[in-house]
Amino acid sequence: MAQYQLHCFAQSGNAYRAALMLNLMRADWEPVFVDFFGKAVQRTPQWRSEVNEMGEAPVLVDGERTLSQSGVILTYLSEKSGQYKPKTEDDRLEVLRWLLFDNQKVNGYLGPYRFLRWIAKPAGDPKVLEFLKGRIDNNLAIVEKRLAKTPWLVGDYPTIADISMCGYMYYPVDEMGFDIPATYPNIGKWLERIKALPGWKHPYDLMPGHPLPGR
Repeated sequence: MAQYQLHCFAQSGNAYRAALMLNLMRADWEPVFVDFFGKAVQRTPQWRSEVNEMGEAPVLVDGERTLSQSGVILTYLSEKSGQYKPKTEDDRLEVLRWLLFDNQKVNGYLGPYRFLRWIAKPAGDPKVLEFLKGRIDNNLAIVEKRLAKTPWLVGDYPTIADISMCGYMYYPVDEMGFDIPATYPNIGKWLERIKALPGWKHPYDLMPGHPLPGR
């Protein structure tokens, strides 16, 4: 058995953050498929009592320790491995700032937008999608401006803030409904820098469950 088990599925950008971190740090890990859209195992009482009471993925298992929420998992792995970890106290606070902004404002909108547009049947209300897209455009513009100043979110080296922020940004354009790298060139260059990190893989190559049945 591998050192780490990650409960995940290929369509989840939140799970991708954790899977990518494990791969970048060359960890001994294995994915555990969460049939989120089929059997919906995350909704069962057994899964919620034995895996994650919140009914969400990803979930990281490291021996006797079980962790959920991607920001917690990224922080744990960076502190344990010493990789993609902020170097100073100021950088640690800056990483935390971008993690929270990402979860609330960037991927916090990208994930639901993609789900309602591409996965949900029927698709989401056009007015809801329009609202989400407006928020996405505003928040990606903030990231674009930041990356015009620095190669990485916290300065001149990659951290878990970058790994978190890219969570939903490698999925195909036809799923997202718009081309993030083409619309935001600084984000596009930053995504290429992340792809150049040893161990990078696309979410559909890193986690099980792709393609969805009927797609």
